[in-house]
Amino acid sequence: MQICSQCHAQSPDTATHCVQCGADLREFSTRAVALKRYQENPRVKAIRVVVAGDACPACLAIAGTYAKDAVPSLPVEGCSHEGGCRCTYEPLYEYPLFMPG
Repeated sequence: MQICSQCHAQSPDTATHCVQCGADLREFSTRAVALKRYQENPRVKAIRVVVAGDACPACLAIAGTYAKDAVPSLPVEGCSHEGGCRCTYEPLYEYPLFMPG
């Protein structure tokens, strides 16, 4: 399931637009919004795709760390888990996060 960042409605993984408000989920799903935020953050050096322990083969295949400009989009096309794609993005930060001064 995808969650719309505009109205918080759930839509199926196969939907391109929110079933409630019509927002383009390729841009306004909570995962798409998070990815854009991580890509724009200069402290983020890479982005990890995290998958559930019982993930389907399609999701397991994309698990890993990616350069900010090479991250696959979520939900994973071909995900076969009965609950839908549960993959998430996790930012990997450049250290130090805090510069004393």
